[in-house]
Amino acid sequence: MVQDAIKPETCAVNILVVHLHINSSQNMKKLLISLLALAGIYSTAKAQNANSNEFGVNIGVNQSTVQYSGTGENSDYRGGFNLGISGEHYFSDRWGIKVKVIYDQKGWGNGFLQLDDGTIIDHVDYHLNYITIPVMANWHFGRLRNWYLDFGPYFGFLTSASETSNTADVKQFFNNTDVGIAFGLGVKVPVSNRATLFFEVDGQGGFSNVFAQSDGTYQSIRSSLNIGLLFPIK
Repeated sequence: MVQDAIKPETCAVNILVVHLHINSSQNMKKLLISLLALAGIYSTAKAQNANSNEFGVNIGVNQSTVQYSGTGENSDYRGGFNLGISGEHYFSDRWGIKVKVIYDQKGWGNGFLQLDDGTIIDHVDYHLNYITIPVMANWHFGRLRNWYLDFGPYFGFLTSASETSNTADVKQFFNNTDVGIAFGLGVKVPVSNRATLFFEVDGQGGFSNVFAQSDGTYQSIRSSLNIGLLFPIK
């Protein structure tokens, strides 16, 4: 059921109950988790040695929304994609520190825009694009250490913001930075002596307000399904 709309300044979010919008995202996650399990069964990955390093590239599909902290309710989800590079330093065969640099498409769907004259335009999608930098501890587990779980803070820098009713630039209404927690679960499958394929599901939960000015705090939420390649660095 549609809830009351919330109108921070000239931009606003059309708030809806979260369970109405997560079914497609849940199905995508179930599919990826099944793929991760199969990849883990057939993987022959070898554990990395202490003091070794790894470079990675990846591409993924995003589902993003914003959540109003006052009620915990979400807007509609917006689809997008991400492109990233990563570097990891291994302290042991189990633990490493990973840093990513990601071009991240975020935002939300089916909101509305309130103009200066009071006119309200419905069914507006907001596209917020960031350069996101997660800094994460990475725990490698499993008999062959081919599974991993990473977690840590991320720092996002807004590069552009637009709305779909007039493709207008609305960057001035949003904070230029986004800070939150990032986490991910993945599995690695070797394809050669010099390259390893990986599959990953990851998420980000923002702590800061996406709006520059608003009556409450609206936090960014993003999940993604990723695939990429890892290369050892000597």
